[in-house]
Amino acid sequence: MTRNLTLTAGVAAALIGLAGPAFADSVELRMATLAPTGSRWEKTLTSGGQQVADNTDQRVTVKYYADAGQGDEVDYVRKINAGQLDGAAVTSVGLAMIYPGIKVLELPRMFTDVKEMDYVRKKMWKHFQKEFDKKGYILGEPGDVGWVYFLSKNKVTSLSDLKNQNVWMWGDDDVVKEMYSQLGLSGVALGVPEVEGNLTGGKINACYGPPLAAMTLGWTPPKVKYITSMPMAYSIGATIIKKDALKNVSDADVKVIHKVEKKVAASLLKAVRKDNDASMKQLKRKGMTVVDVSADMITDFDNAAQATWKALAGKVYSQSELDDVLKYRDEYRAKNAKK
Repeated sequence: MTRNLTLTAGVAAALIGLAGPAFADSVELRMATLAPTGSRWEKTLTSGGQQVADNTDQRVTVKYYADAGQGDEVDYVRKINAGQLDGAAVTSVGLAMIYPGIKVLELPRMFTDVKEMDYVRKKMWKHFQKEFDKKGYILGEPGDVGWVYFLSKNKVTSLSDLKNQNVWMWGDDDVVKEMYSQLGLSGVALGVPEVEGNLTGGKINACYGPPLAAMTLGWTPPKVKYITSMPMAYSIGATIIKKDALKNVSDADVKVIHKVEKKVAASLLKAVRKDNDASMKQLKRKGMTVVDVSADMITDFDNAAQATWKALAGKVYSQSELDDVLKYRDEYRAKNAKK
């Protein structure tokens, strides 16, 4: 659901390649990420790029533009399509600008634990890679941003409390827009790079994201003081690259890129999950209070979420994609039900 921003993404993954018919002496891949310089995301992505350069004898180099220096994720995709960038590490918001159907993996209140999400995503990822390929993109290995929670300056324990806040909404996220509509929330549409400044300035006093994203992006006390106990969704990401960017890369170097991408993606996936747990503890040490929401609020969100799933079928994702998510989720639950 959120972006969360992620920050990046991915999130995320790192680089992936496809063989081209000819090759150049050197190719630079220009990549973007919302991740701040020095963050775990940025360091891991940059390290992956260095590994690619080292293992191709500098025939392929990778430059990451961090700190949202290339704008928000909508700007990344626009610049990739215009030939100004070659790829990016993005959240589901950026991924959906290429193939909207991937948002079905990040529906609110769909999963109760990360193992369910992992199972469903693994079952469906190749489907999405094929859809991205049709759009002229390579979709890398899946990445995580994490469980998304509401963060607020004022204590929120009910939907009515939340309606009284000036809540951020990532304006490019169709799922969040629909969920807000179902909940009766009027969100303040902003890009991710604008959130921290507007929390400070008071235009918004509530936002949402995983703990790691909150720590990384500065969504911390005293700007926000409370975090809900109820997660809204599990945010994902991945690295994308335009297929044309690799048309002059040799088969051998493409294999190197692919090998590094898998290694970095696996490392980042584990790190993000660990760091989200650590970031929650850091937020608490900084003065963040975890608020137990009411049973009524959970029911309100569950009802709005299921209405959102149905409303976006045939618009953002296909009915068959939604059916597959539910099928695989229920399949996992049946296999792992306690006897």
